[in-house]
Amino acid sequence: MNPPLVGYWDLAIGACLVVLNAVLSLLLNLRIARDLLVAGVRVVVQLLLVGLVLRAVFDLSSLLPVAAVLLAMLAAATYEIVSRQQRRLAGAWGIGIGAGITTLATVFVTAFGLAALRPDPWFAPQVLIPLAGIVLGSVMNGVSISLNAFNTAIVRERAAIEAQLALGASRGRAFRSMQRSALRSGLIPIVNQMSAAGIITLPGMMTGQILAGMDPFEAAKYQILVLFLLAGGAGLGALGATWLAVRRVSDERDRLRLDRLRKE
Repeated sequence: MNPPLVGYWDLAIGACLVVLNAVLSLLLNLRIARDLLVAGVRVVVQLLLVGLVLRAVFDLSSLLPVAAVLLAMLAAATYEIVSRQQRRLAGAWGIGIGAGITTLATVFVTAFGLAALRPDPWFAPQVLIPLAGIVLGSVMNGVSISLNAFNTAIVRERAAIEAQLALGASRGRAFRSMQRSALRSGLIPIVNQMSAAGIITLPGMMTGQILAGMDPFEAAKYQILVLFLLAGGAGLGALGATWLAVRRVSDERDRLRLDRLRKE
């Protein structure tokens, strides 16, 4: 079975649903009609441009353009992490933690994926770019959600934290409950995704492979591997980000340093 091809008229049919939602927004005075239409235009432009770029990179099949694409993806993920914080660490730390932890977690987990899939060569763009991209998305969500939850919590619980520190608690103990809560928040999306897979919804990768003609059982095994990678990436990213955040919002004398946070 050959995979079905989607034409421009097919895309136009799908776009009618976005326009319908925009019209409903106007009728109900939801004030998101413009945002819906702009988002619809952006997704068309962005994805078609990405498709053209990836087609060229796949044709070249060289490590340098693959690395350039991955660096651009990491830069965009770092920007998203920083922009989603209601309160973020001031200075270079605000960017450094997001960029550093996201890069390390993505590289580590993607290496596991490459070891399982064994592409030849190992940097085959048809495998490495989609794999790194989907792992990066999970890491980005884990880092951004957990960091935002942690930074917001320490401002809210300032009095309780300072009381524990004054009574002789270490910074690790004083921040423990906030860190655990932030980690849970960062992992909830991937836990929900794994719990719903196959019962409530067919995940995107499995659906795409089935539409492309792959045996459903084999597609399921690919999807299981990907979900495991996503869970690992989100967990490692959230843990690393909150661990560094604890050490940044306190000092070696176990004092709370809210002056190192800035409000966006």
